[in-house]
Amino acid sequence: MGRVSTAFAGVAVFTSIFCPEVSAQSCPGVNGRYQPRMGSGYRVSVLATGLRQPRHLVIDSAGNLLVAEGGSQNVRRIVLQDNGQNVCAGSSSTLSGTQTNHGIALSADGNTLFTSTLASVFQYSYNPTTGQVGAGKAIVQGMSNTGTHPTRAIATSKWSPDTILVARGSNGNIDTATTDKSSGRSMIKTFSISGGQSSAHQYNTGGEILAWGLRNIVGLTEDPQFGGIWSVENQMDDVRLSGRDIHNNNPAERLSYHGILNATNNRYKGLNYGYPSCVPAWDTASINLPNVVVGSLFKPDNVPNANDCANRMTGRLHFPPHTAPLDVKFNANGTQAYISFHGSWNRNPADGYRVMRVDFGPDGQPVHDVSSKTASVPVMENGNIGGCPNSCFRPVGLAFDSKGRLYVSSDTSGEIYVVYGA
Repeated sequence: MGRVSTAFAGVAVFTSIFCPEVSAQSCPGVNGRYQPRMGSGYRVSVLATGLRQPRHLVIDSAGNLLVAEGGSQNVRRIVLQDNGQNVCAGSSSTLSGTQTNHGIALSADGNTLFTSTLASVFQYSYNPTTGQVGAGKAIVQGMSNTGTHPTRAIATSKWSPDTILVARGSNGNIDTATTDKSSGRSMIKTFSISGGQSSAHQYNTGGEILAWGLRNIVGLTEDPQFGGIWSVENQMDDVRLSGRDIHNNNPAERLSYHGILNATNNRYKGLNYGYPSCVPAWDTASINLPNVVVGSLFKPDNVPNANDCANRMTGRLHFPPHTAPLDVKFNANGTQAYISFHGSWNRNPADGYRVMRVDFGPDGQPVHDVSSKTASVPVMENGNIGGCPNSCFRPVGLAFDSKGRLYVSSDTSGEIYVVYGA
């Protein structure tokens, strides 16, 4: 059984029909706080509760789950065990000496752990069998913001194993300084891992710009089949146009493509995506400008000069405003990307608070057109969105294990879920 997607007032609305076999199940002694509703073909179990703001996740080469706990600023290692139909936590411990508030990644060979904080990216030697980590070393520094957006999404590359990607968000809702590359904000940069050994890279002056004009990238990933780099972005709040408040249904959140890192000629490298001068459309009726479709860039009120919006890059797919995508991960064969939507604070009624799926074709690109409003397929959502944001799960991090099971963190409820059927 499934769900029907419609559009109303510029917002995707989902009418749900659920089968009883996909209801949430728990591991022995683990009782989840909420009962997620699952899309057709998926079921869920609760792996762990009581974590301190779990954010991004990775599975190590020995099959253990590593969790960036934002509330404790440490990495937690959960040893996984199959328990009949579910995977459960065999043991759980903190990796002493680690620092993170959001970002976590592993090297291509699995023997180096990377984490991120407001100011730095750290590197640790890591033994996936024992869980032992070495002393931390900063390899990227100088990323502190005085305003908002303290998270630093990081990702490593299996296609370019000496490269680490680091995203740094804006200093506020409208950060006018980011019209200049030298601000070092609202961008994704790539750095040589080995190049940061003797002396840490400085974010503003080191590395290479992969993409800029991106308000706040909170999730990064590499397509396992083609090596393409993808990001999810949280767009601007409180948007006004020609004196009208259009923020409830604009601008769109977006999934953006940044090419292949080791390509001889990556035509996406260094492109500007418009922020803060230009933002992507979602509800075109409320924008009421000629030739605007979903994803078209337009200039809101009170932003820097934007005469060149037509010459800026837009996203590859777009999503409802303020749904706050925080992570994106591909399945093993690259045919599906899963996106966590943390949920809105700047919208009435609330929206987001779910995990969705986007289908990809044999060319390594989404099967839907850039202007589609129906590109995402429901996977996991709250049964009562009216209880959000305080009384619901809010998905953040995603990770796949070798058996195709999808792990989902919920920071506000301190839980880890496992989705089967992904």
